[in-house]
Parts: sequence; structure tokens; C-alpha cells
Amino acid sequence: MPIDPDIAVGAELPGRDLRWDSTDVLLYHLAVGAGADELRYVYEGALRGVLPTFATVATTLRDTEPPKVSMPGVEVDLRRVVHGRQELIMHRPIPPGGRTHAGSRIAAVYDKGSAAVVVTETTTPLFTSRISIFAKGEGGFGGDRGPDTRVPVPARAPDVEVLSRTDPRQALWYRLCGDRNPLHVDPAFAAAAGFPRPILHGLCTYGIVAKAAVDAALDGDPDRVAGYSCRFAGVVFPGETLRTRIWREDGRLLLRATVADRDDAPALSDALITPR
Repeated sequence: MPIDPDIAVGAELPGRDLRWDSTDVLLYHLAVGAGADELRYVYEGALRGVLPTFATVATTLRDTEPPKVSMPGVEVDLRRVVHGRQELIMHRPIPPGGRTHAGSRIAAVYDKGSAAVVVTETTTPLFTSRISIFAKGEGGFGGDRGPDTRVPVPARAPDVEVLSRTDPRQALWYRLCGDRNPLHVDPAFAAAAGFPRPILHGLCTYGIVAKAAVDAALDGDPDRVAGYSCRFAGVVFPGETLRTRIWREDGRLLLRATVADRDDAPALSDALITPR
């Protein structure tokens, strides 16, 4: 059995010493759409803060090999896996350069029937990251389906709407932050995974939407983000335009991201930012 929950749940994963500098931060900001007119993201002399979603690449910086879905109790073909959900809890703002240690574990395995969801948790003094991967064809073992993570939006027009056009080369830039999954660059691999062409990294979309929310609803201050979670609801192809709708509700930001070019096809759903 490729996934054995009895072995997987609670298993410790290899820790990692992390280091980064302003070059890594500036590259990440460029990879999630920062432009030449946004010096607070692309010039070290004007950095106002580091986007909190930099945490999602801090653990892969300078990786040059494709990721493997090989953990205690988990052996799954990369072509059968998609990113299902992402959650960040920010313990304190990320500085433009630094070092820290990350410890990881398998936090949960859920049975969705036609698929299994494996949740890994990585913790540092700066942030905790929870990644849920959706392994197609690996469910049906009679396990817990997992918690309800739906975040309904209000039945009214959004308070803010932002359009973010991605570049056809967006995935090529983003993969230099350490995610070398060939799904995002190799047409043959993408076809074998069931896609007509390479898709944008889900975490790139995650970062683009975070930037849109920071700029439009948090006064351009990345340090105001205390938490950010979402479900990946659909694919985005490099070159498409994302539409991010933002509702202010009970001191939180509720978000939905869609692909404007394809009749607002879903991209991110159940998205929530908790401000400081």
C-alpha cells in the first residue's frame, strides 16, 4: 500500500537548516509578480517587508532536484499528486536575511475516498507551514475524512477586487526559488499528469494573491499578515490573469481568486488572511 497511515501519522521528517538573504527575497518577490514600479518589493534599499509567503520557499531555496513524495508510510508517484491546501501561521515577520532551523513531521493522513490527503507540518521560530497534498487513487482505506476547512464568503459584493496578470514565463522564474517539479515546465510531464500544458505552481498563485491582499487591503505592509490559508481549487496557466476578490469580515480578510481569462474559473477558494 503506497500510504500506510499507521506508519505515517506522527512520523518525524528530516530537519533542515535554513538560510536566506535579500537576493533570495527579491527573486521571490519578482517570481510572484512584483514589478519595476514597486521598489518596496524589488530593491533592497527600499524593502518595506518580506511577503509572508516567502516561508513556502524558505525550505527549498537552492534545491535543484525535483521533489519526491517519499516519507515514512508514504510512497506516491509525483504525477499523481497535487497541492490541496496550504496554511501559514506567522510567529513573527520574516527578516530580509537570516538563518533558522526547520523541523517537520507528518501531521495527519485523511481518506477522501478516491484520494488520500497527507498533511505535513514544518515549524520554525518564524512560522509554521502546513501543506496538504492530494494523492489521487490512494484513498479508500477507511480513515477519517478530515476537518471541514470551508470559508464561506459574504453574500455581497467584495470590498476590494484586484487583477494580477501573470507572465508566460512566471513558472520559469518561480521554479528558481527551489520547486523543480517538471509539471511546471515540461509539456510531456504535464500531459502524463493530465494537463494540456505546464501549469503555474499553486504556491506561486498563493503568493500572487497574498501580495494582492497586502497591497489592496493591508496598506502594503507584509508584516501585518499573522496567518494565511487557502484551498487550491483549480489550475492557472502562465500568462493568465488572476482576479482576487477580498471581503473584510470580523477583522479578517476572506478571499477568492479566479482566472479572469476563463470565465472566472476557480483558482483559490476558502482563503483567509488573519491580520495582526
